[in-house]
Amino acid sequence: MNTKQKVINNFLWRFMERCGAQGVSFVVSVVLGRLLGPSVYGTVALVTVFMVIMQVFVDSGMGNALIQKKDADDLDFSSVFWFNVTMCLLLYIIMFTAAPFIAAFYRLPELTPVVRVLSLMLILSGVKNVQQAYVSRHMMFKVFFFSTLGGTVAAAVVGIAMAVMGFGVWALVAQMLVNTAADTVILWITVRWRPKRIFSMTRLKGLFSYGWKLLASGLLDTVYNQLRQLIIGKIYTKADLAQYNQGEKFPHFIVTNINSSIDSVLLPTMSNAQDDPAMVRKMTRRAVKTSTYLIMPFMMGLAVCAEPMVRLLLGEEWLPCVPFLRIFCFTYAFYPIHTANLNAIKAMGRSDLFLILEIIKKAVGLAAILSTMWISVMAMAYSLFFTSIFSQIVNSAPNKKLLDYSYLSQLRDMLPQIGLSLGMGAVVYSVQFLGLGDVATLAVQIPLGGILYWTFSRVFHVESYSYVADTVKGYLKKG
Repeated sequence: MNTKQKVINNFLWRFMERCGAQGVSFVVSVVLGRLLGPSVYGTVALVTVFMVIMQVFVDSGMGNALIQKKDADDLDFSSVFWFNVTMCLLLYIIMFTAAPFIAAFYRLPELTPVVRVLSLMLILSGVKNVQQAYVSRHMMFKVFFFSTLGGTVAAAVVGIAMAVMGFGVWALVAQMLVNTAADTVILWITVRWRPKRIFSMTRLKGLFSYGWKLLASGLLDTVYNQLRQLIIGKIYTKADLAQYNQGEKFPHFIVTNINSSIDSVLLPTMSNAQDDPAMVRKMTRRAVKTSTYLIMPFMMGLAVCAEPMVRLLLGEEWLPCVPFLRIFCFTYAFYPIHTANLNAIKAMGRSDLFLILEIIKKAVGLAAILSTMWISVMAMAYSLFFTSIFSQIVNSAPNKKLLDYSYLSQLRDMLPQIGLSLGMGAVVYSVQFLGLGDVATLAVQIPLGGILYWTFSRVFHVESYSYVADTVKGYLKKG
């Protein structure tokens, strides 16, 4: 199998895994949203702010270091495994001890047991982290398909059953725990690699010299992203936080499927070509053009269909999340440019530049948060959109020198997709003025959007459309 075919094959497995897992999770979130309501979701959202931050330490940048290192062997993988397990046990002890203080911070004593139980995810994640790195490095994404989907389905059954039986917030806690546990067990069954009783501090230091910068970058990014939710939960209400989070879920569902599939395959592929900047530039450009071609129409379509969709799926009580949903759609639409540029920088071994970029972006982002936090939740959401645009420019800056691929060149590569999506969105949005019911409106809008985007792509001879169509045809013939 040649490199292109291998990349496509692994992308499709990763894409199917993400679609399957996120599809089940999406259905479950809709069901649980109706069963539990914004208040219960808001309670769990308060806890997950801290969980997401702790999760950054689980990886410690070591996973990416194992993928990026050309000659990583069993000694490298085993050393990182034992380090991660030890780190995760310490993190759990920290969260267990901090639980009463987190509850006191929010003035909600009932959060203490929730924090302590949910934090068990840290230990489970530490056990599976190196297995995931091994799968990514060896491009075995078919394995991810079975482990993730199995965990998601098991969690869906448990979560919905407990919600129906009236367990409230514990239904969501159980869903998250079972998901991680089942995912970990299946991954260990399907992946042959096992940690050996070997450890090298020298190897660990070598990996950490690359990984610590990614850890610091990831920590900055995660704390920054969770800071908005932390502030909303503290200054405003649980319901406000739930609406904000629910507004992110819909676009996040779509972008995660496509963008994380590309992201997972892109880093190991680029790392293999790190000595050939021209090849890395070619991969980066293709990633920008193809991923924006796939993501932008979904984001535009979701934004213009938001109100009838939320009312139909979640109910009237969730309608306040619609403005947040639209802001996140326009923010996530440009995520491919972040992913492609940052993966190129990591693949070239420049984790130092990666950290510098994060410091610059987060300094500006923090100023945006502090200047809007006392205005409203909506103002904070808008600040995220504008700082995202700034981040695009910052992330692409090093690649002007490293790859001779500037932000203006990247923007030119995205313009056809932007134009097509805007044209399609304008027509689809106008359907709501026909006065149809929610079901009828969506029944017209969804197929109309797909037909228009496909038609515009063919009429205007969009290069990304030709590439995607030819790739799919070629894959199907060989399959």
